Amino acid sequence: MALRLSILLSWVALAAPAPRAPRVIEVDVDSIVHPVTVEIVSRAFEQAQQQHYDLVLIRLNTPGGLMDAMRETIQKIVASPVPVVTYVAPSGGRAASAGFFLLEAGDVAAMAPGTNTGAAHPVLIGTEMDPIMKQKVENDAAASLRSLTAKRGRNSDLAQKAVLESKSFTEKEALENHLIELIAASEQDLIRQLDGREITRFDGRKETLHLRGFELVHYEKNLRQRVLSAISNPNIALIILVLGALGIYAEFSSPGLIFPGVAGAILVLLGLSALSMLPINWLGAALLILAFHTWSSNRWPSFALSIGIGISGVFFALFASSAKLAKFYPWLLPINTRDPALKSLALILGITGGIIISIVGCWEVTRRDVL
Repeated sequence: MALRLSILLSWVALAAPAPRAPRVIEVDVDSIVHPVTVEIVSRAFEQAQQQHYDLVLIRLNTPGGLMDAMRETIQKIVASPVPVVTYVAPSGGRAASAGFFLLEAGDVAAMAPGTNTGAAHPVLIGTEMDPIMKQKVENDAAASLRSLTAKRGRNSDLAQKAVLESKSFTEKEALENHLIELIAASEQDLIRQLDGREITRFDGRKETLHLRGFELVHYEKNLRQRVLSAISNPNIALIILVLGALGIYAEFSSPGLIFPGVAGAILVLLGLSALSMLPINWLGAALLILAFHTWSSNRWPSFALSIGIGISGVFFALFASSAKLAKFYPWLLPINTRDPALKSLALILGITGGIIISIVGCWEVTRRDVL
């Protein structure tokens, strides 16, 4: 009887699944902080939550970026149900300006040897702010950083000097002054130091990290994200804008070439999106409108129809995008579309208005021979 019982227990032990190794997902923020950065970080957090990762590691090597994109990324970090570690790497890298805010947003902040952070004074692209606006922006950014670092238990007084006085810090200075918690030579070294460490989440909950025998998985950007990340560099974006303008100029100089005009319009839209003058969602709508407009203008060479389709496309895009974003822009209607019924109304108005304008344009074509 004892022999049978021991055999049965052996079979049960063999049949039991092996414990899952802790998994860490690593996502790189290695260029300018841009709206596409928000998308990349969001997708990484979604993957971490859906596939039950134990930790998200954000590797920073950025000169800074756009304040709005930085704030959205911070919101994603502090709201993440999965613990988040921000890590400036590799050696020689930096987390400057907006990157400093992202570093301080993590549950644990770490840096590699030979890196630096700070210099977070806000600037306005292409122009200078008047003294009053400059003071308002500085104080707003400093207050935001104080709130973030105080919640994380870090040195908020020194952190705000990175905004008000553009101070920068080496990894040793940041550690000694309680701006970060760890210095680690590599991702593997960092995760080994984190194993067994108790952290405090943004909502105050205590959590102990168990990462022994971890598996490190790198988040892979899709093609769209790689392209948008590449062109988000302002130097590349300006080159794209210039090439687009040249294409459009060539089309106006020699009408009927088609390719320079179409390619130029696409490049201009991409350049505006890269400079954040055109939101990414609107870029997709604008490209669709451009495609249909180009096709229709070649299929029916009518100025009236082209104008009708162009106006209808813009009209529909405004209302549809407003409904998707759950708000009306001031120049549309002075109501709030948090109500689902009003969202439906926005879409109906956009579609109906677009169809009516298109019909008027087609009627104008039939009324005249050639325009």
